[in-house]
Amino acid sequence: MKFKRKNFFKALALGTISLPFVIRGFGGKANAQEEAGPNAVSGERFKWKMVTTWPPKFPVLGESADLFAKWVKEMSGGRLDIKVFGGGELVGALEAFDAVRSGAAEMGSGAAYYWAGKAPAAQFFASVPFGMNAQQLNAWILCGGGMELWEELYGSFGLVPLLAGNSGVQMGGWFNREINSMADLQGLKMRMPGLGGKVLKRAGAAPVLLAGGEIYTGLERGVIDATEWIGPYHDYKMGFHQIAKYYYAPGWHETGTALEMFINQDKYNELPNDLKMIVQTAAQRINIWMLSEFETKNSIYLQKIIEEGEVELRQFPKEVLEELRMHTRESIAEITAADPFSKKVYDSYAAFQNQIANWSEITEKSFYNNIQLS
Repeated sequence: MKFKRKNFFKALALGTISLPFVIRGFGGKANAQEEAGPNAVSGERFKWKMVTTWPPKFPVLGESADLFAKWVKEMSGGRLDIKVFGGGELVGALEAFDAVRSGAAEMGSGAAYYWAGKAPAAQFFASVPFGMNAQQLNAWILCGGGMELWEELYGSFGLVPLLAGNSGVQMGGWFNREINSMADLQGLKMRMPGLGGKVLKRAGAAPVLLAGGEIYTGLERGVIDATEWIGPYHDYKMGFHQIAKYYYAPGWHETGTALEMFINQDKYNELPNDLKMIVQTAAQRINIWMLSEFETKNSIYLQKIIEEGEVELRQFPKEVLEELRMHTRESIAEITAADPFSKKVYDSYAAFQNQIANWSEITEKSFYNNIQLS
């Protein structure tokens, strides 16, 4: 029978020729599943547990874990069902890394700098004082070689890392004394963990570690003189504007903090390819959603802080920032000298930061200084 292209497509549109016929006749395969090969959809179902470093339902950060689980379940048609446990519900908040590593839970949510005691290089995948902003950090991790290094580091612990959000540039903190020079930092008791705390210590301050639930009382009672948290949205919810006089910017210590999810490598490898892709895709959606949510909420709540509290917004003096920058370099040099993998990671980070700075100088900086519409 002579093939007529016009008649064939007319018959296909009318339904008088079935799609399986088309697949068999033109693809040489019996059906779509056979043609898809290793990417064929499996009917196998999985139930996972996710442990987080955040309190249950914690705004933005805890919400992101719940959204991730919801999206994965919807995209997989229920084949991958993840139950989320906030910090303390299944394991302690800072036990999440080890819980996933041991297989007690299949995956976790947190920030890589929490694990600096286990792997000093981990903190460079979260935030570096005077480091890259969210846009730049995303670029380094996803397209500039950062993810390959992250996978290498976490692979040694039997884990698979996923980039899953960013706070954006944070605020510099709440103070009950003015910061006009480095002298005002001497002996200052400030709640600040991580690398930022080490930098403060070098500058003569006294960094203090306090759990989130203890910060308000500590600041109110004078146990600490100052604290950093995240940004206007969370800071407002904590009530800091009611007990502190000065709100400083910028957050030199966290210029764009990446958040993460991490998966037990063996459990991840058990997933069929389509579920692996769903997990990766949901993490990227969370990455975009979280930064967008932070930007939206912080812009709203900064105005509420200004209107409802007796707060003075201040900028750190240039002299103070330059001194803190110097102490940051010293702290990083100490870390990278003691740990070869930290040096490998930071060398990559620093090279990318220097490279992208040239581009940002003529684009982003000009946008903020000269070409905004209003």
